[in-house]
Amino acid sequence: MVVQREFIERAHEIVWCTVATVGPDQRPRSRILHPIWEIGADGELAGWIVTRATPVKVRHLAYSNYVSCSYWKPDHQVAIADCEAAWVEDTATRQRVWELYRDAPAPLGFDFWSVFPDGPAGESPSLLRLTPYRLRLFDVETLSGQKRPSAWP
Repeated sequence: MVVQREFIERAHEIVWCTVATVGPDQRPRSRILHPIWEIGADGELAGWIVTRATPVKVRHLAYSNYVSCSYWKPDHQVAIADCEAAWVEDTATRQRVWELYRDAPAPLGFDFWSVFPDGPAGESPSLLRLTPYRLRLFDVETLSGQKRPSAWP
């Protein structure tokens, strides 16, 4: 649980991450997204991304529902989550995550009403749930080989 909590701290401090998918052409595609992470009542780490279900994202996730989320700061604080991703259609979950973003402190917090005026039940915003199967944390010492990175599992 220590690595998961440190991952959340680092990810929420950095805020924006590079999310990579792979499509049917076997080519990766990266984009910058704004996930929010939480440890649920079941004790499991979950990430959430309010986004648009663009044709590329839909095609890539239909081909392979695995993504890699990479956070980086100029002082070389790095956090990487390799995850299974799934679209969430449930309106109650979409509303709860929408409020999770809205209530988070800046710079993590964001009010999506300005981008999606129809709200969380509208057609335009989509929700991705990220379920990590591997976390890795790096810093200058681990990147230079002076110590091993923190990892889970």
